[in-house]
Amino acid sequence: MLKDKRIRIIIGHYGSGKSEFSINYAVKLAEMGRKVALADIDIVNMYFRSREKTREMEKLGIKVIASHINTPAVEVPSISAEVYGPLQDKSYDFVIDVGGDQVGARALGRYVDYFKEGEYDMFFVLNANRPETQTAQKAYEYMVKIQDVSRARITGIVNNTHLLKATGVEDVLRGQKLALEVQEKTGIPIRYISVMEELVPQLPKDLEGEILPIKLFLRDDWML
Repeated sequence: MLKDKRIRIIIGHYGSGKSEFSINYAVKLAEMGRKVALADIDIVNMYFRSREKTREMEKLGIKVIASHINTPAVEVPSISAEVYGPLQDKSYDFVIDVGGDQVGARALGRYVDYFKEGEYDMFFVLNANRPETQTAQKAYEYMVKIQDVSRARITGIVNNTHLLKATGVEDVLRGQKLALEVQEKTGIPIRYISVMEELVPQLPKDLEGEILPIKLFLRDDWML
């Protein structure tokens, strides 16, 4: 994680676990003593979003920037101008959780001047269980669309193949196989394998990419 660029953009299809990865990534940085900001600029998906854990994140010292305006009767999707703060303040390690399709990725366009080559990372969260990205060709096509719309380049792949709490080692390894195929097709390296903490000891030691043990912050204990 220390080798990643200061600005990390997290993208991925709906249900890929993008927001869960974003939160866990930000928490790991905070635990390392870094000054961390997490921005939720997902104005498309209204469920399981990173800003839902604002209080919990702030207790860990993470600055959370939400993509909504609370009014007495309704929640209005809106990207806060606060996003510019951590983009400009280089003392922050900045994690940006982006909407899960081309519409969501378009929100990145307004910040394109800050995404200088070599100064940011954009991680594509890949879940082999999502129909839209379950083959290397489909994943490739999706990645191309996101890059075109966002005007930013993907620099790393995250294998986050899961079945929520029913995830087994075989699911992670199946996702790793797909991630390797996407890596070969695109030339973009696997950067992380995102996996539930309890499964880590069961994984092979020679997997390509750094293993990132995660917790499920966005799903309460009663959820499957």
